[in-house]
Amino acid sequence: MDSKDQYINDISEIKNIMERSSRFISLSGLSGVFAGLYALVGAWLVFDRMYSTEGFIYSRAFKYTYSSDIVFMLSVAIGVLVLAIATGIFFTTRKARKEERKIWDNTTKRLLVNLLIPLITGGIICLILLDKNQYLMVPPATLVFYGLGLVNASHHTFRDIRYLGITQIALGLIAFMYLGYGLLFWAIGFGIMHIIYGASMYFKYEK
Repeated sequence: MDSKDQYINDISEIKNIMERSSRFISLSGLSGVFAGLYALVGAWLVFDRMYSTEGFIYSRAFKYTYSSDIVFMLSVAIGVLVLAIATGIFFTTRKARKEERKIWDNTTKRLLVNLLIPLITGGIICLILLDKNQYLMVPPATLVFYGLGLVNASHHTFRDIRYLGITQIALGLIAFMYLGYGLLFWAIGFGIMHIIYGASMYFKYEK
């Protein structure tokens, strides 16, 4: 019985070693939580600027956008992205050092390549949509391509990211059908879903 238990433990240890060598597992759930918070703040700033109040009953509707509004929207989006990346690097580096793992290796490179290909493609398409004055299609497009990037990158990190990616793709496709509510779906996807995902990852793998 003891030898059988030892055999199972050895198999489990080998599996863990292979998992560490083939997957980037230093990703911190806290980075997802903060990214979600940044996204919610950014969504509110854009909402308050680019949606006007109409009627006696409080409601909001997308208004005609000037070039200054587009610059503002892009500035907020870039700000959210920079803050999310910086926070992600900070928490991921801290976790890697705590677990005595390398932060940059071939696994990290494969993860970034698989993530960036859909993201860069989506970014170019979003710029084309902006140039064509198709503003309402930008939020759904960012969700879809971000989701594709997560699904693509999930082969080199936690499998849980795949489910987040599929959720983002689904939200993006729904947002394409309700273009006037794109910012709402964007806030749900990049904001609320990131917070839920980040918190679940933190308590599952880091606590």
